[in-house]
Amino acid sequence: MNFYENWVELDLNPIISFSSTGKIKFSNQEAQFLLNRISQKELYDLALRYAPSSFGFQTSYINLPLKNYTFYAITVGYEDEDEIHLKLYKSTMVKRKKKLSSKNATITNIFTLVDLSISTKKTKSDVKYIKNYDPSIPDFKLVASEFLKILNAIYDSIEGAQMITTSVKLKIGEYIRIDEKKHSIITVEVTTDGSFINFDSVDKDQESNTFILTVEEDKIFIDLPLLS
Repeated sequence: MNFYENWVELDLNPIISFSSTGKIKFSNQEAQFLLNRISQKELYDLALRYAPSSFGFQTSYINLPLKNYTFYAITVGYEDEDEIHLKLYKSTMVKRKKKLSSKNATITNIFTLVDLSISTKKTKSDVKYIKNYDPSIPDFKLVASEFLKILNAIYDSIEGAQMITTSVKLKIGEYIRIDEKKHSIITVEVTTDGSFINFDSVDKDQESNTFILTVEEDKIFIDLPLLS
């Protein structure tokens, strides 16, 4: 990449280019993190909403919370009818996530780790745990101790649940870039029967360089790079 391509790639704010049909044609590193939390369609619709009425660029100052992010401004521009470009400006109040790394990761079976965490929790409560596993997922590199720590914290954060469902699956068509290489994403999704998730009890464990955590009202996602 040349200087300007690197400049955009390493920008701390998400930058995305869409085709006229909403297909992503470019996304920098920060945008890839955002796309693990926000759907492609939602961001494309956002670009259309704040697009200028004629060719050119327009910046709007807004207070826009999206999942774990808060944005204070948005720039949208287009020079023709084939592409539209979006840049979101993160509030300085947003905690910066560490760059993902494969350091200290070892080959592990993720299903064994999830089973271990659930078995421990089942001895202490009457909650019914449902597991949905994609058997095609191979063993891959992760930091087992950090994964167990966050998964245990997630289960502990769910208050008053009668049933908790944990799904482990491959995200189709999405990837995480680590050291200039693209890696598929394994996502662990924990959902409840509508019970309350105490965000504060999970937030303290989010600052990690081995996974991406997204917390919603009734579900939590742990996204992990598929490292072989």
